[in-house]
Amino acid sequence: MLQKPRGTRDFLPDEMEKRRYIEGIMRETSRRWGYREVCTPEFEELELFTIRSGEGIIQEMYVFEDKGGRKLALRPELTAPVLRLYVNEGRSLPKPLRWCYFSDCFRYERPQKGRYRQFWQFGVELIGADTAMSDAEPVMLAGDILKNTGLTFDLHVGHLSFVKKLLEGVDPAMQRTIRMCLDKKDFPALEDLLETNGLPELRESLIALVESRSLAEAFEITGDIPEKSRIEEVFSILDTSGIPYTLNTGIARGLDYYTGIVFEAFAENLGAENQIMGGGTYRLAHLFGGEDTPSSGFAIGFDRVMVALGEVPAGKDLIVGLVIAPGSREWALLVARAFRDAGIRAETDLSGKGIGAQIAQVSRHADFAVIIGAREAECRMVTLKDLGSGEQNEMTVDEAVTEVKRCGACR
Repeated sequence: MLQKPRGTRDFLPDEMEKRRYIEGIMRETSRRWGYREVCTPEFEELELFTIRSGEGIIQEMYVFEDKGGRKLALRPELTAPVLRLYVNEGRSLPKPLRWCYFSDCFRYERPQKGRYRQFWQFGVELIGADTAMSDAEPVMLAGDILKNTGLTFDLHVGHLSFVKKLLEGVDPAMQRTIRMCLDKKDFPALEDLLETNGLPELRESLIALVESRSLAEAFEITGDIPEKSRIEEVFSILDTSGIPYTLNTGIARGLDYYTGIVFEAFAENLGAENQIMGGGTYRLAHLFGGEDTPSSGFAIGFDRVMVALGEVPAGKDLIVGLVIAPGSREWALLVARAFRDAGIRAETDLSGKGIGAQIAQVSRHADFAVIIGAREAECRMVTLKDLGSGEQNEMTVDEAVTEVKRCGACR
């Protein structure tokens, strides 16, 4: 028997309803902030991803040649494709652009809890704005989205200027290794690295920066930096907005990618791999043939969110099951259409069994049975049976639709 590829999953209807429910919350929250959805191809030219991340990323990707010999890759993330879309199609559009997306991505890596070879990302990109408000807006939106899903999470916000100031003059390759230690808060490894490479004087200030919990502390450690007033304004906006966050001036991830504000979110129930969102300000458009354009955004690991949420109360549809006697099919089809046009899920019998057997079958999953016998068909009526209480009454179709909707509003 053929199996699904390693690192992928099948989703049955119950799980898909939960996923669509949470996806809908994310889309609706973004819409309220003015973000509109875009979509890009599932595969792109390989260079789109290597031009920023280098050839080393190829081993983590699904790469292939098409029949024309072009090197292509299944997208491993969505920011680069969306910025490519901006350069190709969006440069003449009025700024700023508020775009969001929800799509699957592919990475060739070892599958583990909340981490798969095919996975989904929800994200936003704010393109063409360069103010303190544009720095803060994606942070506030990310907090809103995660809060509205019902997830328990910690949002950390920092600014790369602090780490950059302390690492001025350090070899770029050494900076990357130092940042890895800082991100993991692996202070023994950091101390060994600095001692070995003749940089012991950085130890105290770097650790103090990671452990600082106020802008005043961070500025005292680094000294004044050119972006100071902008940084203070951004965090003043976040404080005014009421969004719960933790100041983390020691965030060192993505120093080659992000340019200023950086933020991350972490959830419970995920063990060591508990990061569910990451984002910040960046400039990428020029790499893909466009002008240097200020941008900001984030991506949410949708699969990790679903794992962290566990059981999701997705909001069960009310279901009516049509029980149809022989010779009543024509009226039953019109009745089913009336329920569906009213937005109610209606399922017609396909078995051809007797009335009693049909009622027993729909009782397993439906909320109401709509019984249509010969008499109901002749009078153009229905018998509506509440499968919870057992109460049933004959009524018109319009009355039945109204009653089902009333019950739905009460649940």
